Amino acid sequence: MKTKIIDKLKTLEKDKNIEILFAIESGSRSWGFASPDSDYDIRFIYKHPVDWYLSPWEKRDTIEFMTEDDLDGSGWDLKKTFHLLNKSNVPLLEHLFSHIFYIKNNAFLEKMIPLCIFYLPKDLFYGLEYIP
Repeated sequence: MKTKIIDKLKTLEKDKNIEILFAIESGSRSWGFASPDSDYDIRFIYKHPVDWYLSPWEKRDTIEFMTEDDLDGSGWDLKKTFHLLNKSNVPLLEHLFSHIFYIKNNAFLEKMIPLCIFYLPKDLFYGLEYIP
C-alpha cells in the first residue's frame, strides 16, 4: 500500500504543480490500533512555485482527496502551515513528529522541528516539574 500512496502523492504533485515537503500517516494506523477496515489518513505539507505566492488573489491553501482504495488525503500549503504553527496547532505538531513517513524532505524538517519548541502549547507544560 505504501507504493500506492507514494504514487498518488507523486501524481498529485504533477497535477497540482506542487512539491510535497513531507507526507505522513496519521490516525489509527499511526497510533497502532487500526482495524482491518481502517482507511489510510495521509497528511502532507506542500509548497507551490514562488509565483503562486506573489498573486494578489486569495487562493485555496488546502488539498484534499479520497480514493476508492480508502486513501484519505489532506494537505496544507506551506504558508498555511506557518500560520498554524504560529497558533500552536496541535495536529500540525503531531504530524511533524510522526514516525510513519511516505515522503520526507530532511532539509525541510531540519528547519521546522527547531521552530516547534517555541510554539508548543503552554498546556503541555502544566504539571511538569522539570523543563530542560
